[in-house]
Amino acid sequence: MKYFHLIWAELMRRKTRTLLTLLSIIAAFLLFGLLDGVRESFEQAGNSANGAKRLQTGSRLSFIQPLPMSLNDRIGLVPGVSQVSYANWFGGAYQDPHNQIFSFAVAPNYLDLYPEIAVDKAQRKAFEATRTGVLVGEGLMKRFNWKVGQKLPLQSTIFPNRDGSKNWIFDISGVISATDKKSGAWFDQMILLHWKYFDDSTPYNTGQVGWYVTEVKDVNQADRIAKAIDAISANSDHESKTQTEAAASASWMKQMADIGLIVGSIMGAVFFTLVLLTGNTMAQAVRERTSELAVLKTIGFSSHSVLWLVLAESVLLMLIGGVVGVAIAGVLGPIVSTASGGAISVPPIGLNSWSLGLGLMIAIGLLVGALPAIRAMRLNIVDALAGR
Repeated sequence: MKYFHLIWAELMRRKTRTLLTLLSIIAAFLLFGLLDGVRESFEQAGNSANGAKRLQTGSRLSFIQPLPMSLNDRIGLVPGVSQVSYANWFGGAYQDPHNQIFSFAVAPNYLDLYPEIAVDKAQRKAFEATRTGVLVGEGLMKRFNWKVGQKLPLQSTIFPNRDGSKNWIFDISGVISATDKKSGAWFDQMILLHWKYFDDSTPYNTGQVGWYVTEVKDVNQADRIAKAIDAISANSDHESKTQTEAAASASWMKQMADIGLIVGSIMGAVFFTLVLLTGNTMAQAVRERTSELAVLKTIGFSSHSVLWLVLAESVLLMLIGGVVGVAIAGVLGPIVSTASGGAISVPPIGLNSWSLGLGLMIAIGLLVGALPAIRAMRLNIVDALAGR
């Protein structure tokens, strides 16, 4: 630390160039912080104490392939199963087909398996008594200024009704809220409708379900129960695949888009560009002060001392920009989540993201500073002072 003033002075030698480089680093790590938050958000889907007690059973072929209703009672007879429910993807959209909303047709006992979802008792009774009733997430209610009791027109991007139209009319019976506001943004953004009404109103379902949700009595028996459930439909035309809720959520996401691969590819391209940019900056900075480095060697600095001075300058530049970038991402994340009404959930920057970010800052700093530092270490005093 005794040479910090020297490192800082060299870093500020060309203030404009340093500022522009810092802005590039800040932008790169701001993007890293936001994208890593999105990745963690997807990875944590279903990772909860209640989620650990639930299994999801879908088609082994594809998550869009339905399963027969006859499996419901048979799954319920598997030893260790507490209760079984089921749901279908409805594919709802409001006003415009591009304005899609997470909407599901669910069994009467669906909410019993999800203690994370809170619904007023009176509103739940109204929902159960209303054939066309729906429960709407609190975030959606605020976003579109909907009110309990009003008619809700939705389009289904998948299922037409009996008259061939994809326009459906529902009655808002109640509001869904999440018991845990930090991890429950998902529940605030969905609509639940009656599976029975859905099944009776479209000719394209006919007694089939999209997936089953099973609550197990003992989490430690989940693997055995999953195998027993899949054995029911083994060697049939509707073979199933049963997974934990977290694994099922990850599988769904991967079939639609591999979030980890997308985030990794984007960040790889960003950091590759950053390495080229900062590497060029450091190489130019060292070339400009060749004679000064020679003077340092002349007054007693060893070659290794010069090496570490240049490396420290490179790492310090990266740390300043990187820390500021990740810090800004930490501030912007909750703002983005709030502004989107929870539709886009960017969790706070956690310890894992900070650790990964700091590791990348140091690694990139050492990488881009290595070549200029080695060149400075091998510098010949006479040639450098002579301008050769």
